[in-house]
Amino acid sequence: MASSGQRTGIANLPLHYGKVPPWLFGRMCQLAREITIVTITEFGTEEMLRRLSDPFWFQAFGCVLGYDWHSSGVTTTVCGAMKEGMRGLERELGLFVAGGKGRTSRKTPAEIENTGHLLKVNPSSLIYASRMSAKVDNSALQDSYQLYHHSFFFTKDGSWAVIQQGMNEVNRYARRYHWLGEKVSDFVCEPEAAICSQARGETLNLVAMESAKVREVIAQVAAEEKPDKIVGQLNRLKTLNLPRRPYISLEDIHPDRLSKIFLTAYEHKPENFESLLALEGVGAKTLRALSLISELVYETPVSLRDPASYSFAHGGKDGYPYPVDRKTYDSSIQFLTQAVEKAKIGDREKLEAFRRLRAWQ
Repeated sequence: MASSGQRTGIANLPLHYGKVPPWLFGRMCQLAREITIVTITEFGTEEMLRRLSDPFWFQAFGCVLGYDWHSSGVTTTVCGAMKEGMRGLERELGLFVAGGKGRTSRKTPAEIENTGHLLKVNPSSLIYASRMSAKVDNSALQDSYQLYHHSFFFTKDGSWAVIQQGMNEVNRYARRYHWLGEKVSDFVCEPEAAICSQARGETLNLVAMESAKVREVIAQVAAEEKPDKIVGQLNRLKTLNLPRRPYISLEDIHPDRLSKIFLTAYEHKPENFESLLALEGVGAKTLRALSLISELVYETPVSLRDPASYSFAHGGKDGYPYPVDRKTYDSSIQFLTQAVEKAKIGDREKLEAFRRLRAWQ
């Protein structure tokens, strides 16, 4: 199903500024193109999406292309190099790339729409997947990282993957989110297969399994309670001595300003949490306010579990954060070996991949 979603990983990276030298970015585009061609030719577009949705493979991909292994820029630069390197080959390879950093990310729906004549599915389902993956990581999972990069990879058959990144200006880190559009059909309940990070903290996690009841209550309140009643409940809560929790504070929530959004939700009568989240204008503050009502008025607790774990691929030789994972290490070597071996055209010719690489030496 093109509308299904699975977040497959998160990686935290130090926030770095600056630009890639033109001489390096040009080569990154060429090498990214060649690796993409070999991978798709030998394993198919579906496998390419799976590789991109793996935070470890993507991190290694960035290292192969010559970018800093731990920089926040690896996300934006590698995605940009792939998009530029594949330009003109989309129809031939069957893989398309939309979106990017900053303002470019807002062009994602239009870029998807523009490829509609090349697709076997309605582009609206892909646009929905792009939009919802961003809303989940920006609003339903509130971990203090504001999205500023969104790259959407998709095929003519409607398969897709997402790589997006958010910024935390307080701790000076960026967090990368990976999605894969297969197997899981629920955007709002444990959509991730793995979340990898170098830091964990208290998070308003409305997509956690243990937040299922909260999602029901939030959708019910938004659909059935009149806006003035919701605003009144929030204003009354301001007079309480509330526990010191970052997400439960009303300091940055202005009930009167949210009245218009509550009215929109009331008029649309969302059937469930996903329908509510999909409404235009429903964002982090709206969900935080409704979560507050759910917990304090209806006594339905929300999850504060950060679903992240370490973002190291193979461990470290000094045992930090854990000893080298030999099985995973060998699996990585095996995949790359097979990719090169299968790229052979015949006994009379050299590996096409190496022939192209050698031209740059």
